[in-house]
Amino acid sequence: MRTFATPGNRVTDEVNAGLSKLVQSLSAKPGLHHVSLALSSADGQRHWAGGSGPEGTDEPEVRPEAPFFIASITKRFIITLVLQAHERGELDLDAPISTYLPASVTTGLHVRRGLDRTPQITVRHLASHTSGLPDFFERRRGAASLYRQLRAGHDTSWTFEDVLTITREQQRPHFAPQDLTAATQRARYSDTGFQLLIRILENATSSTFPELLTGRITGPLGLTHTWHPAAEPAEPDLPAPLPLHARRRRVDVGRVIASTNDLFSTTDDLLAFERALVAGQPFEDPNTRHLLTERRNRLRNAPVLSYGLGTMFFKVNRLMSPLRGPVTLVGHSGSTGTWLFTCPELDLHLTGTVDQTEARSLPFRIMAACLRIWAG
Repeated sequence: MRTFATPGNRVTDEVNAGLSKLVQSLSAKPGLHHVSLALSSADGQRHWAGGSGPEGTDEPEVRPEAPFFIASITKRFIITLVLQAHERGELDLDAPISTYLPASVTTGLHVRRGLDRTPQITVRHLASHTSGLPDFFERRRGAASLYRQLRAGHDTSWTFEDVLTITREQQRPHFAPQDLTAATQRARYSDTGFQLLIRILENATSSTFPELLTGRITGPLGLTHTWHPAAEPAEPDLPAPLPLHARRRRVDVGRVIASTNDLFSTTDDLLAFERALVAGQPFEDPNTRHLLTERRNRLRNAPVLSYGLGTMFFKVNRLMSPLRGPVTLVGHSGSTGTWLFTCPELDLHLTGTVDQTEARSLPFRIMAACLRIWAG
């Protein structure tokens, strides 16, 4: 295995040795191919980034600056755009989605017990996974789930219209749209809801998702190494993105990546974005950031996680915590083994990837190990 570390890393020798050993041991595991991770204190004074992967291959080197597919970390960018549009009066979080989407999209999306409940779904329902809509990535009648196809390395593509067809004809809602005035709500993770959010943003602003991303987030924040698959990065000479793997077997799923609307980025850009988001920098009113964490509903299809608006919460228990009590991770992960979180108790931001076709739980174990090393 070959390990790289950023020359500008600013941590103690003990932390540097611990994190270096961690990336080496992770990349040597039989079920993984490589790992890239980075950590930064909230003030940026302490920082570490590194990566490790096999030597002697024709694949991109796992350097800390290498871009990668960030999967559902993209939801943090989507919710940022939603809250920006809410501030600008372009959309209302509590408005029915039919306000921004035509009847050809909304009719029959959420039919439960013979009643079409789609008119009850608001923008906030989609952003908090409380609509009850199914996830088009999950099990459906007559076809393998997209998760299973991705794990097998099967490249496929779909359109927004395909998502609507799957939702209407091959899946069923899990529960009725929740009463958002209640103390708690049912929540179930749904990529379908965030695909609808993208279309709502585009209709409400008369701009495409890549245009909104560039004009409202990556441009203003100087994130030149973050881009949508349908666009190009602002920095033209970036290395190729790290490829996905099924364990140690490389898989090329370019059509899947293009269809997801998920982004490419780097650990450095993601840490910069997380610092800005935690500070409320992307918003006209920095206090708007508190909407991200106003609720914490337990996800029924991922019960170790709670969810706010485009935001996951994970509690690191006492046994795994670097402190005497549990600590919290706030951010988002992706099914390909990506993560971008903040640990408020340690004022620490963490991000990285293992670039696997299925590695939803591994980021949380990696982050817990990073916290223990960082805290000494």
